[in-house]
Amino acid sequence: MEFYWDELPIHVIDFEGGPHCGIVEFGVVTLRGYTIESVATRICRPKAAIPKSEQAIHGISSKAAKSELPFQDEWERFARLRETGPLSAHFASAENSMLKSVFPYPRKSPSWIDEDKSVAIWGPWLDTGVLYRELGDNRSSLRLEELILRYDLQAELDALGSVHCPSGRQSYHCALFDALASALLLTYYCSEFFDERMTLAQLVARSQGNAIKRQKVEQRELF
Repeated sequence: MEFYWDELPIHVIDFEGGPHCGIVEFGVVTLRGYTIESVATRICRPKAAIPKSEQAIHGISSKAAKSELPFQDEWERFARLRETGPLSAHFASAENSMLKSVFPYPRKSPSWIDEDKSVAIWGPWLDTGVLYRELGDNRSSLRLEELILRYDLQAELDALGSVHCPSGRQSYHCALFDALASALLLTYYCSEFFDERMTLAQLVARSQGNAIKRQKVEQRELF
């Protein structure tokens, strides 16, 4: 059975952190079609001191995060997300690498694009960065903020942020706010750029960074 993109939960993820200090905040938005089913976020204890250069970007200090539980405690949450639907992110290679640095493999989970096939990888990812890059619009960069402004989604994002994001974490480079931005871009892409209802496999194929990977998905050879 082939799924349409809006038949399954899609878990849109964003991480803040870096190679030195690890994941210091996560945000997850679970979509079912155009509806937000749930959100989750928290600050995580860093594995090393957060450099001032990184703190300047995301606003999380070592002092503020030192009393929090480490991201390693989130295994059950993220394993369950992968079991229940595909993951999505804006330029997903970064989120995939950060997730794998803590949890190299999920539990064996449905591939979601191949019937009855299970895999032990975090993909296949939906990737809003690649999806918008492949539209061929090169007027400006593909940064989240610029795409949100270009497609006039800022007011909607701010409204969602005020409802779902913790106080003081309602701006760009806050994990849940960025996940909400990516979720908005995903639903906008599905509603505005295609006349027909898209299958999940079509979205996964369009999320691949090169033509060979895209062809493998279309031919169901990626896994």
